[in-house]
Amino acid sequence: MCQLLGMNCNTPTDIMFSFEGFRRRGGITDHHADGFGIGFFEGKGVRLFHDDKPSADSPVADLVRAYQIKSENVIAHIRKASQGQTSLANTHPFMREMWGEYWLFAHNGHLLDFYPEQGVFYKAVGSTDSERAFCYILNSLRSRFPEKPDEETLFAAIAALTAEIRSHGLFNFVMSNGDCLFAHASTLLHYIVRKAPFGKARLLDDDVMIDFAEVTTPNDKVAVIATLPLTRDESWLQLAVNELAMFQHGDIVRSDKPAEPVYMSTEEGLAIARAVGVSV
Repeated sequence: MCQLLGMNCNTPTDIMFSFEGFRRRGGITDHHADGFGIGFFEGKGVRLFHDDKPSADSPVADLVRAYQIKSENVIAHIRKASQGQTSLANTHPFMREMWGEYWLFAHNGHLLDFYPEQGVFYKAVGSTDSERAFCYILNSLRSRFPEKPDEETLFAAIAALTAEIRSHGLFNFVMSNGDCLFAHASTLLHYIVRKAPFGKARLLDDDVMIDFAEVTTPNDKVAVIATLPLTRDESWLQLAVNELAMFQHGDIVRSDKPAEPVYMSTEEGLAIARAVGVSV
């Protein structure tokens, strides 16, 4: 299945350690070879990079690595196509403007019979269920709220829309406006919050280790969200099935979780993905 990566921090942070392991899943340690994308928020702006080639050997991914961009919110995606051809138009993350700020969205899953009416404000450019879902969320929010609502109201509205869309199938996603990051799990989505005292970590997909104590300050707090854990010697947590979490300043500040949460194993999640044709 597709792979998601997100980062939310309380200070601009370099995501390259996580990205190096993540990009290898696009053709070396896994088979997601239908393109990749990564977006970095910087102030009100966004640096967005897409390639319809595998991320493991993409010159665009090499450029991102050389850039060493620091950001408080990052979203990346490696694509295994289930709907829509392999093309730049179908490559995540997708970006739109709403309420005077940019929004990024990336999806891992498969939505059946999801063809909502074209909205007034946003229309899909490509042919994926993912972009249709993103446009539907934004159209619904902007129609309901001409101006940006408070965080509690916004979170409740996104939670309701998420519940509606996930009735059509698998709907793992990450979405950010540069201030906070929303993450939802239908099956598999893991996260870790790194804070003082910082330790060492080694990538699962590459023989690379980092000592976070050497590249952070005691006040730093960094949340990394990924479909599957990226390191072998850290304790990653997992979002429950059908849980929506809102990350801000490097931690979860709001959560909509089932009363009796269920946590899916990696084997179960991959089996479900294979069953609907988003993994082989």
